[in-house]
Amino acid sequence: MATQLRALGVRRGGVLLVHTSFRAVRPIQDGPLGLLRALRLALGEKGTLVMPTMTDGESLFDPASTPTHDMGITAELFWRQPGVRRSTHPGGSFAAEGPLAELICAPQPLSPPHGPDSPVGRVHELAGQVLLLGVSHGENTTLHLAEALAGVPYSVEHPCVVEVDGAARTVMIAETDHCCRRFQLLDTPLRARALQHEGLVGHALARLCDSRDVVAVALELLASEPLLFLCPPEEHCEECDVARASLRAT
Repeated sequence: MATQLRALGVRRGGVLLVHTSFRAVRPIQDGPLGLLRALRLALGEKGTLVMPTMTDGESLFDPASTPTHDMGITAELFWRQPGVRRSTHPGGSFAAEGPLAELICAPQPLSPPHGPDSPVGRVHELAGQVLLLGVSHGENTTLHLAEALAGVPYSVEHPCVVEVDGAARTVMIAETDHCCRRFQLLDTPLRARALQHEGLVGHALARLCDSRDVVAVALELLASEPLLFLCPPEEHCEECDVARASLRAT
């Protein structure tokens, strides 16, 4: 698998943000831990591996013990490994291992969770790569960074439990949230410009892009159509309808 990752274009010594579905990758030797070893081998000792470890925000977040929510078994095992750092955002945390892990997981504002001053933003600033392994751009959090940079006109608030003056309190955190299905529209322009490498890793289709290319292409699209990533009203997508309703509230 490490050979497949290098053939795909994973840079030794680079920064790699991974979104993965182990169900799509399997079966592989040693399961998810085998996948993590392959990713580390492909990156080499000087590389930094990053994964989302987001939580449901329904209880106080402890980066040393709070489990992930809907992130998959690979990300859940990753943050628990020795030497892996985890960021402290109460809902939108990431984990990283490697020379740049501390920088990537440094404290960030509560909102937006995936803005320029966040792990996703720092991967972008460090000219990192994004690997979608067995998943689509619908799971690509770097596109939320593009929305933040574009200043899209929609924003949805979600409750999240945080500690304030030693007590647990619920606060509302604003983010550009929606169903994210239309993030998959990035496939076509990235392929057309030869900015997306695709191939098999394990048994899964993998997409590899530079974070800066993903953001640059998304910003071009959003400049001409700011609501591009929201499902059209006639599709009656509940999440996108809530985001669209926020336009009328502002």
